[in-house]
Amino acid sequence: MRDYELHPGILVNTMKVRGWLLLFCGLLLVWQPLSLATTMSGLVGQLSARGAGLGVILLARLLGAGLGIAAGLSLFQLRPGAVSIAKASLVFSAVIDIAVYATPYSPNNRPPGDATIILGASLLYYGIWFAYLMRSKRVRATYA
Repeated sequence: MRDYELHPGILVNTMKVRGWLLLFCGLLLVWQPLSLATTMSGLVGQLSARGAGLGVILLARLLGAGLGIAAGLSLFQLRPGAVSIAKASLVFSAVIDIAVYATPYSPNNRPPGDATIILGASLLYYGIWFAYLMRSKRVRATYA
């Protein structure tokens, strides 16, 4: 059930984001941009040598982080379409990770065979959060 407070002419939602939902918002708003910044800082210098494929990967990662930030802000501010944006962000980020780990465009220093393990862990991460958004009673009650 939502809690509302009446301000002059405005009905304001006073329910707070908490628990796993707060952690998810923090990951979208803090961890994902920091991860992107560290990744991009090491790869931007290799753009001229690696070509357009790396440029597309970096642009897609930037768009994915932007979508994640939009999702985190929407969830935190209790916007009506926030859960849909968050789901789209998770799917888009998973697709980007598949492109990064399954194609040779993004340089890496991983030992052979580790890309599959890292990709599996990444997809598991996105899948768990997607399932949480789909099945959580708190998410349903907060954004209904």
